[in-house]
Amino acid sequence: MRAEDSRAGLWLERLRQCRTRLEDAHPLVVEGELTRMVGLTIEAAGCQAALGTRCRIHSPGMSPAEAEVVGFGSDHLYLMPTGNLQGIGPNARVEPTGQVYAAPVGRELLGRVIGGNGKPIDGRGKLDASDKMPLNGRMVNPVERQPIDRPLDVGVKAINSLLCVGRGQRMGLFAGSGVGKSVLLGMMTRFTNADVIVVGLIGERGREVKEFIDNILGAEGMKRAVVVAVPADQSPVMRLHGAYQATSIAEYFRDHGMNVLLLMDSLTRFAQAQREIALAIGEPPATKGYPPSVFARLPQLVERAGNGEQGKGSITAFYTVLTEGDDQQDPIADAARAILDGHIVLSRELAESGHYPAIDIEASVSRAINQITSEEHLAAVRRFRQLYAVYQQNRDLITVGAYTPGSDPRVDEAIQMYAPMMNFLAQGMNESVSWEESRAELEVLIDQVRRLAEVAGGVDAAGNPTQSPVPMS
Repeated sequence: MRAEDSRAGLWLERLRQCRTRLEDAHPLVVEGELTRMVGLTIEAAGCQAALGTRCRIHSPGMSPAEAEVVGFGSDHLYLMPTGNLQGIGPNARVEPTGQVYAAPVGRELLGRVIGGNGKPIDGRGKLDASDKMPLNGRMVNPVERQPIDRPLDVGVKAINSLLCVGRGQRMGLFAGSGVGKSVLLGMMTRFTNADVIVVGLIGERGREVKEFIDNILGAEGMKRAVVVAVPADQSPVMRLHGAYQATSIAEYFRDHGMNVLLLMDSLTRFAQAQREIALAIGEPPATKGYPPSVFARLPQLVERAGNGEQGKGSITAFYTVLTEGDDQQDPIADAARAILDGHIVLSRELAESGHYPAIDIEASVSRAINQITSEEHLAAVRRFRQLYAVYQQNRDLITVGAYTPGSDPRVDEAIQMYAPMMNFLAQGMNESVSWEESRAELEVLIDQVRRLAEVAGGVDAAGNPTQSPVPMS
């Protein structure tokens, strides 16, 4: 009986080993072959895979190259490379892996720089992040989102006092090239009162990545930051992945109750990457060369930011939008204004005159300001904007000396207050001004306006004239 028991135990052990091998065995994969490649578009026949699936392309004598499924036809797949395809030849084997790209998440990412594929590029060794999140993230039910009702201190006086960004707000930073966009982002990165900062450098020049990390973000800023860098020389698929990676990482920290600052530079490069992919697979262009899928992707990305459900954290997001030629009616700029909770416009004229940050207060707006500050503060903001607008409307007359003092009390007041207002808006790149300090300085400035009005007797506290203007000669 003992011999029979021993043989039975042996057979049971063998059956267990066989069952384990079956469970661990890879499923059968039907491979295809590369039939056509034009530009960055690859066509594969003989295999099937879902959108977003990773595929390996095997060519004799070459290491496998990776590509992602971006479309399909009746009998073929459209793929876009995620890396270098140099050396890939006709009829190469195309192997669907059944996997999709995912974003590494966790506190291990703090202080690290990763690429669009989720792998570290900072030379500090392997990234020990065991958790993963899908690139398409998790949509939050808009009814369950916490309202935007608390201000966020970004350390920039002009924004804290006159634009008032709230926790969970999504703002656009509209700027042309060379007007101080990166410096302003760096100031907010260092000075903002946030638990975690996630920076997405998408489609920009490669040298700017190192400069942003070393010179603008700094060692102190990197301690609580994660940088996702995908320069312009990488494939459009990787540029899309970079934006999704940054957003997924921000979502992870938000869902763990943290207040996150998400800075993405730039939303325009994200749109251009989607345009490259869409046009390559045959989608017709719609508005100025942008296919309809671009305008569908933008809200899908932006809506993932914002406040979470009750008890969770927030993602306050700043997306830079490049206005080529300072054209504020660019299709991407126009679409971004419609889906964001406000926008900050940087003025080339101010930058060229040496005024930084070059924020055009007249063209900038925050749609959440009424929910996050007091009526007294709102009144001060309106008074400041009125004075600023009056001066800008009459600037040409004032500059050429055609305006006669005393012709209009509003203009007289705006002329006297213009220099103090511009001094108020200016701020050094290493200078931090808190939310409370910004409001206090604004109140001091508005008090100066009130005293000026009382002495002149020409306008009341609300800026309305109390006497008829003297006609101009």
